[in-house]
Amino acid sequence: MDGCIGKVKIECMGVVQKLPGVFFRGSSVTLIARELLGKVLVTQIDGVRTAGIITETEAYEGVTDKASHAFGGRLTSRTEVMYREGGLAYVYLCYGIHSLFNIVTNRRDIPHAVLIRGVFVIEGVPEVLKRLGKTSYHGGLTQGPGLVSKALGIHYRDTGEDLQGEKIWLEDRGYQTHEVQITPRIGIAYAGPDALLPYRYVCDYHGFTTRNP
Repeated sequence: MDGCIGKVKIECMGVVQKLPGVFFRGSSVTLIARELLGKVLVTQIDGVRTAGIITETEAYEGVTDKASHAFGGRLTSRTEVMYREGGLAYVYLCYGIHSLFNIVTNRRDIPHAVLIRGVFVIEGVPEVLKRLGKTSYHGGLTQGPGLVSKALGIHYRDTGEDLQGEKIWLEDRGYQTHEVQITPRIGIAYAGPDALLPYRYVCDYHGFTTRNP
């Protein structure tokens, strides 16, 4: 993975708990982005359940962050959801092709968000392979935000979805991250000095094993 040095081991402690809304309403988007590593992103799309351990995130710090869609207080029909209370999906179309899944954080009118850039699929592998047009799964297939959404069936029409609902949600299953790489974000050279902020968080998917849904 880009910028990832070394490997991290993630161990499951056998605990499953849906992330409560308060988790997403913290004031530090970078802390939330870091703590999302090892959490499980779950979707129930057209009756099919898929899930993946989050392995890569990026934080976007709203009106003060030149890389954020809300920089300078920008408010459009697309970014309006970012100004709502944390715990909603912000999904936008990139290059007219890729749906990119973000999680709105913080309180109302503070448009912070976390982009989910990578997962390791642990449920619904056959459906994921069908969506991706592949025959066998390895973690590299779902490293990249467009691939995450495609694999888990997330579409830009899902923007505004409540992450306490039954379509897209997050769980804490007790996976523990023992080593995290922190780097600048990817593909945001237009943001000038803000492109150098250490707002990307990565843990390695190597050593994970898939299991049948």
